[in-house]
Amino acid sequence: MLDPRSLAERRDEIAESCRLRGVQADVDAAVALYAQVAATQTELNGVNRRRNEHQQAGKRRLSAEEREAHSAEGRALKQAVGRVEAKLQACRARLNGELAKLPNFVHPDVPEGGEDDAVELHRVGEPALFDFPARDHLAIAQALDLVDFESAARVAGQKFYYLKNEAVLLELALSRYALDVLLASGFTPYVTPDVARPEIVAGLGYNPRGEETQIYSIEAADLCLVGTAEITLGGLFAGRLLDEEALPLRVAGLSHCFRTEAGAAGRESKGLYRVHQFTKTEMFAVTRPEESETMHEEILALEERIFQGLELPYRVVDIAAGDLGAPAYRKFDIEAWMPGRGEGGSYGEISSASNCTDYQARRLQVRFRRGATKKNELVHLLNGTAVSNARTILALLENHQQADGSVTVPKALQPYVGRERIGPR
Repeated sequence: MLDPRSLAERRDEIAESCRLRGVQADVDAAVALYAQVAATQTELNGVNRRRNEHQQAGKRRLSAEEREAHSAEGRALKQAVGRVEAKLQACRARLNGELAKLPNFVHPDVPEGGEDDAVELHRVGEPALFDFPARDHLAIAQALDLVDFESAARVAGQKFYYLKNEAVLLELALSRYALDVLLASGFTPYVTPDVARPEIVAGLGYNPRGEETQIYSIEAADLCLVGTAEITLGGLFAGRLLDEEALPLRVAGLSHCFRTEAGAAGRESKGLYRVHQFTKTEMFAVTRPEESETMHEEILALEERIFQGLELPYRVVDIAAGDLGAPAYRKFDIEAWMPGRGEGGSYGEISSASNCTDYQARRLQVRFRRGATKKNELVHLLNGTAVSNARTILALLENHQQADGSVTVPKALQPYVGRERIGPR
């Protein structure tokens, strides 16, 4: 959520952010509502002051007639306070509704455009040139008996899956490998709940309800299944006042992730690329405002280290403004080369790193006490995918496939998997 006090002063910047993102929002309505809230608060302060003065006056000795008149005035003032409080509550609700429509500001270096306008920053590794007909991960997984979509569809529906045999070892290996990299970099590991209250989901900038939501809600419970551990890690700090000396905080969360929308039909969305449930290891950081861009680069560098260890060719892209989620000030994606994606292979998103500045922290009320000024300030919150297991397994199968039908295991994963090769049966 944006700072409502900045709405009038930064009106043009907010309108430009909406334009760049393609968001339909009425900035002027939000400005007017904040002015109305401020005026109503002033009115309430005045009524409360008169009521306090009236109560003080009642402490002196009064005649019976004066006391009756005093009591009547007191009842009238009490009713006036109630009316203004209700008016203020309604104004704040309307303001919060408009604020919820306003996205974060946009970093000045973010490219304009939509999904197809991300700017490639650099590439690492070269796509393999196979001297045999390369297969996609579905064909590889079927031949090696690694994934069962058919049984999962009968049990849970389309876009769910069973992992089998060495795919289970890969799933566990990826989580432990990512955690070991993060532990060496000062991250505190968590296994987080797979559910969160709607107010926590909304506080992180996700829509927990409505037709456009990607969040599963649990019937007869005030809970949602999380789409990312970013939600539960952010909720970990909600309402907290942190010591400046403790910052930056680095935490890593291991969770299952659930998303209702499996994506558009087509070859690029088949198999493990878009699914309703997957396991992910997430990075989350809490920083002082002046440190968040440095932390953003640190998170990206860790992601690159992880995927270099997995021996996957990839590229890093700067996501265009029209493809940013509402909380993100700037987002970098890592796209791995996927030989079975599209015709002849293409890059597909496998990881992301976002700087959300104080947008999430304001609604969650995550603050720190600045030592020099003794004032409380909002922190900046950042998140990044260490490993999203389903898509990473897809990329490993397709990039490390061999002519004899086997798949080699990257050296970084071999200690966890316990073998160098997954083998035709």
